[in-house]
Amino acid sequence: MDLDVVIVGGGQSGLATAWHLVRLNRRREVPLTFEVLDDRSRAGGAWQDGWPSLELFSPAAYSSLPGWPMPPWRGPGNPSAAHVRDYLTAYEQRYDLPVRRPVAVTGVSGIGDPSGPLVVHASDGDRQAGVVVNATGSWRRPFWPTVPGMRDFAGTQRHTADYTGPTAYDGLRVLVVGGGNSGAQIAADLLPVARELTWATQRTPRYLPDDVDGRALFEAATAAVAGQGGGVGSLGDIVAVPSVRHARDELGLHAAPMPDRLTASGVRWADGTERAFDAVIWCTGFRPALGHLRGVARPNGGVVSPDDERVLFVGYGDWCGPASATLIGVGRSAKDAAARAAAVLDG
Repeated sequence: MDLDVVIVGGGQSGLATAWHLVRLNRRREVPLTFEVLDDRSRAGGAWQDGWPSLELFSPAAYSSLPGWPMPPWRGPGNPSAAHVRDYLTAYEQRYDLPVRRPVAVTGVSGIGDPSGPLVVHASDGDRQAGVVVNATGSWRRPFWPTVPGMRDFAGTQRHTADYTGPTAYDGLRVLVVGGGNSGAQIAADLLPVARELTWATQRTPRYLPDDVDGRALFEAATAAVAGQGGGVGSLGDIVAVPSVRHARDELGLHAAPMPDRLTASGVRWADGTERAFDAVIWCTGFRPALGHLRGVARPNGGVVSPDDERVLFVGYGDWCGPASATLIGVGRSAKDAAARAAAVLDG
């Protein structure tokens, strides 16, 4: 099968790129042929894995992909992960985007060799492509830190990617590790049900002002590109969504220092203090899921790999542009990738 463009990943980044290719094709005499390969069995990207209380940082009106606003959210707070999943599913159907699933991409050959096409190796067969757009995100590659004693701990250890809600932790002694949004939200989720909840962070949590949400984050990132601010990092690390504010202000949620090591029955801090725990949840982030590229150089603030102009990236945060890993922010790098793909193919 020969295609002009293959997009790897059918979550928000892949769908936004596909939408821009559809829009671009309306202006072309010869449309670009393309398809989206997604390794999941259904639409919705990583949002279908979110725990029940997970919500966006922004209202629906400020959480949309290009072309079609997210439908209004009728529940409390901001839209839930399930609402985002349903939106992405409807978005894919609305524009009849050519998504093939479940198709796992295992490799791409021909990178760095302009004499031949790129070959995308996938679970349903190989495809030749003029351009490959990588939009795989990071959810499939959770980062587990190396902490002494992890192998000795007799309780359960899970990562954010495995967390499905508080029910399994009812009455348990739980340690939540991580000072970002996931750590704060999961700690807030567990505080009412756990027998004992400890939230451990490497440094004192930096909450954004309570009136700051995803809109302000996107604006801060955009201003930083124009040299008019310090970017999102200058605002803080944790968006104080309603559940986190409630846990902090009403339930006494506060952070403890990181433990020095795990023991068979719990954890030990550097000062010798020990405490027993039944479970540890590592909210320690993710890394880009790019195993199929095997070390291909990433972009630096754009969408093009330094190794090959035919290899593009969308949705990997600052690699691809400010806020590119968000619903509202991915449209810019998706548009750049679609335009770049057309320019490469037109020679």
